[in-house]
Amino acid sequence: MRIENHPVLEFKRGEKITFFFNGTPVECFEGETIAAALYAANILDLSSSRRFHRPRGLFCAIGNCSSCLMEVDGVVNVKTCVTPARHGMHVCVQEGKGDLL
Repeated sequence: MRIENHPVLEFKRGEKITFFFNGTPVECFEGETIAAALYAANILDLSSSRRFHRPRGLFCAIGNCSSCLMEVDGVVNVKTCVTPARHGMHVCVQEGKGDLL
């Protein structure tokens, strides 16, 4: 599900790296955002609504909404749609930690 070609945007991909999502290794490319890498790995549920616990996925991809907030290396409320993936990082669903924006 990774976008390979786009008529307007140019994708510069670095080397393959691995990070961990809820303890499971996910391969991606340097320069990719966490949310884009998870989407490419067919992981679509990034968070859930606080009130009804409905799944939330990649929505705006520019850091304006709260659909992609996750815990990254112990820090809550990280906007994964604009945060680049790093080799060895640990990403997990927040499970009600922190206040949503």
